[in-house]
Amino acid sequence: MLKWSSDVWAKLTGPYGSAENVPVLLQQLMGQYSQEIFDELFQEHLFHQNTIYTATYAAMPFLAQLACSTSDAEVRKELFINGGIIEASRDGRDEAPFPEAWAELAEDAGSSVCAELYREYIEAVGKLKALTGEVFAYAAHHSIDETEKRYILVADAAYRGSYIVANMLMTFIHGDEYVAVCPACGEDVFLWPDEDHAEILQAHEHDPVFHTGQESHVIVPATSLADEEIRTLAERAVAIGEPTLAGHLHYLAGETSCPSCRERISIWPSLLSTFTV
Repeated sequence: MLKWSSDVWAKLTGPYGSAENVPVLLQQLMGQYSQEIFDELFQEHLFHQNTIYTATYAAMPFLAQLACSTSDAEVRKELFINGGIIEASRDGRDEAPFPEAWAELAEDAGSSVCAELYREYIEAVGKLKALTGEVFAYAAHHSIDETEKRYILVADAAYRGSYIVANMLMTFIHGDEYVAVCPACGEDVFLWPDEDHAEILQAHEHDPVFHTGQESHVIVPATSLADEEIRTLAERAVAIGEPTLAGHLHYLAGETSCPSCRERISIWPSLLSTFTV
């Protein structure tokens, strides 16, 4: 990990410029965890609009170390989630020794520095992934709302390398709507819970928020989850105590007729089609 006094920090960047203040915040956080300091660090220096930065890579080993060493399960969960959000936002095509986008940093700080930063980041992801069982157990036995549980599932998917699923979950984090794209006509298909039976998803041609009273189209749910990724997600949703998502996944794995062109579509691939790694 970079030393607090390293001049490399000033060569790293965050969403608003230089990362020279990041080590100060990290040092405060490592000394005594404060949610206020973490929020400032994360929101002002490490993450902005689903984008991460060179400063984010350098900070990740410190966050992983803190998550692994803390005795506070709530703090561990918080760091697990936010580390997962970071990993979900990483370009999945990045390869060792370091991302191609770091070419300018490599000229300024040196290729060996970049290679070490990237190696330590990947190592930190592994450490956070190893906490999955503890975080799941904590979430299953404590009062945590559904949205936060979904963020835990986002992190879990990201740590497993399922970046498309992680980003889909993060986009539709509240679970009250999903938007698929019909492969036949290219039109959006809006998937919403039934007004009277929230466990049932239905398809709509237009966004129900702005078009009330429109015809809904039946989604035939899958009786079994053949796709390994969706099956794994459903198992983890049950394990963490998130039955709403677990139930909806049978509909997301099902079929419907496109409200626009009436072609039969499989929802899961149509839902994931707009997300890339």
